[in-house]
Amino acid sequence: MRLTSDEHARVAAAIAAAESRTAGEIFCVLAREVSSYRDISLAWAAAAALLLPLMLIPFGLPTAWLPGFSASWEAAHLAAREITVGRAIAVYAMVQAAVFILAYLLLRIPVLTRLVTPRAVRRDRARRAAMHQFLAHGLHVTEQRTGVLIFAALADHQVEVIADKGIHDRVDPDVWAQAVEVLTDGIGKRRAVEGFEGAIALVGGVLAEHFPPRPRDVNEVPDRLVEI
Repeated sequence: MRLTSDEHARVAAAIAAAESRTAGEIFCVLAREVSSYRDISLAWAAAAALLLPLMLIPFGLPTAWLPGFSASWEAAHLAAREITVGRAIAVYAMVQAAVFILAYLLLRIPVLTRLVTPRAVRRDRARRAAMHQFLAHGLHVTEQRTGVLIFAALADHQVEVIADKGIHDRVDPDVWAQAVEVLTDGIGKRRAVEGFEGAIALVGGVLAEHFPPRPRDVNEVPDRLVEI
């Protein structure tokens, strides 16, 4: 999903309309994803490589399973047994490597990556990415500390609303939860712009209630939606 210039204009207009009633600042970010979660895929692949081959042990892990490791004769003396054990270990290591590679490649498929990534991990990384954007766009240095970031990560199915100290301490947390719900619902219905417009209206109403416009008010943060 990539928004058109008209859709960007709609979000910018919604921000401008909301800020016309308040001294607060609203900024929006839409991210494709906040992490590749490669480390999660590696962890699951390593676990599969360690555990799944163990299921083969009850079957004796015959060396004949892999080309080049079978023997056309069977020796009864001790030296031959040591060779057989060595071959079995080599086969086991190759099976582990194959399981690791296969599991990792499968878990790089986006839908599977999301399924095996704990929700808490996705939420934490989305929150960190949102905080990075909050700081990067200067929402923490507004005059009255009233900057608010509305952040959505599409691939991660996560939405964050971050309010600076000046507004956060004076607003019921349920307001931010409502804004998150409105945006989440819009994105879920593939109506991201409508979701942003609804969330912006909610946030703007709260800011207008606590921080009405000041004389000669300056727009400290651009009215826009950034896609990353």
